[in-house]
Amino acid sequence: MINFFYLFPVLAAGIAAGVAAALLYNKVSSANRIKDIENKAKEVLEGAVKEANTIKKEAQLEARDIALKLKADSEKEERERRQELNQLDKRLHQREEMLDRKLDQIDKKEAKFTQREADLSNKEKTINRKQEETEKTLLKQAEMLERISNMSSEDAKIELLKKVEEEAKYEIAKMTKKLEDEALEASDRKSKRIISTAIQRYSSDYVSENTVSTVNLPNDEMKGRVIGREGRNIRALEAATGVEFIIDDTPETVLLSCFDPVRREVGRIALTRLLTDGRIHPARIEEIVSKVEKEIAATIKEEGEKAVFDLGLHGIHPELIKLIGRLKYRTSYGQNVLEHSKEVAYLASIMAAELKGNIKLAKRAGILHDIGKAIDHEVEGSHQAIGADLAKKYGENEKVVNAILVHHEEGDPLTIEATLVAAGDALSAARPGARKESLEGYIKRLERLEEIATSFDGVSKSYAIQAGREIRILVKPEDISDERSAQISRDLAKKIEEELTYPGQIKVTVIRESRFVEYAK
Repeated sequence: MINFFYLFPVLAAGIAAGVAAALLYNKVSSANRIKDIENKAKEVLEGAVKEANTIKKEAQLEARDIALKLKADSEKEERERRQELNQLDKRLHQREEMLDRKLDQIDKKEAKFTQREADLSNKEKTINRKQEETEKTLLKQAEMLERISNMSSEDAKIELLKKVEEEAKYEIAKMTKKLEDEALEASDRKSKRIISTAIQRYSSDYVSENTVSTVNLPNDEMKGRVIGREGRNIRALEAATGVEFIIDDTPETVLLSCFDPVRREVGRIALTRLLTDGRIHPARIEEIVSKVEKEIAATIKEEGEKAVFDLGLHGIHPELIKLIGRLKYRTSYGQNVLEHSKEVAYLASIMAAELKGNIKLAKRAGILHDIGKAIDHEVEGSHQAIGADLAKKYGENEKVVNAILVHHEEGDPLTIEATLVAAGDALSAARPGARKESLEGYIKRLERLEEIATSFDGVSKSYAIQAGREIRILVKPEDISDERSAQISRDLAKKIEEELTYPGQIKVTVIRESRFVEYAK
């Protein structure tokens, strides 16, 4: 198709050329000139036609290129869309296949589930039928057993429960004994090693110094001088010291009676010096007693400071140091309390070192554990409670206060050091020769120990041995089993702890023995 927009300039040029030629024709009359003009017009027209043809061809080529390009673009776009459609169609086909497979799987599962439901229903019916048959059988057996045993089902249940309970108790006792034996064996080995190490590293004399409460006179004539005219000397002594001086028929002896051990010691030393000096009168008595009190006060302070220094402790309140020194004149069962406290501090610290505990804390609690005994004659309450209050009052920390309070196992220890102080206290008090008690109290304790042991059923004989530190019990083998023997030992130990007061610990040994004797004749 010809584009007229491209031909319009050509036609215009041609028309202009014709007009010019016409005008020229009119003006120039010469034929040659006209001919030249015509030739020129012809040439211009031919050039215009050629140019028009050239433009036409170029326009045709350009149009063809544009058409080819548009066709190529459209074909490319069509191919791309066709590829996208093919991919979408492919994905859709894949999803349809996956959906078909899943539907097949669901159908199969539904079929299996339906089959399982049917099987379960059949099994349930079978189980219900068998259960009904079993219940009927059990009911018949129960009725038959009731007829045979002449016992109702309730009675049989009670009897069965009783038997099961007995068997359970037997198994529990057996298992408990086994576990206890294993635990005791392991703990016994370790505790023996630690305690033996502590005792080996610290040893002291078996018998400590005791406070003397009697004064020996050179002769009985000195009794009159001690009493003085109308008893003025002895009254002056008692008023100055606060101690009661007992002068009776005992030859060459004056007894001193006072709850305060320090005052009793002041009275003893003062009387001894008066007897040595020979000048016994009220003025001299007051002078000597005043000097002795100052000396005893200095000695108390010195002994307290020495004990604290020997243990390597610091920061203890001065009042507590004085109370520690007062323990030098306090005894318990014949054992000097200051020596006992130092011994407990050393033993507890050695055991704390073995167990990787706090050595300083063990020493501090050990030296202070019996501090309440320094003033227990002045304040009501147990020496543990008094000591704990004193320690708290004078700034000791909670761990030390707790160790003092529970060292006789009357509470829960907060630290391992508190337990070690209690163990050290028991070791120091229980070793041979450490303490003394009256023969009458000793015999009564042994008798009571044997009486508690024989109060248990199945016990044939009991013997208190090792100075009351062990009780051995013989049980009837036909009535008591091994497991029951273990239970008796535990119950007896608990009852002894509740009903008796004793130093150290008491070992409970239960012996079950069967003997079969025959004679060959």
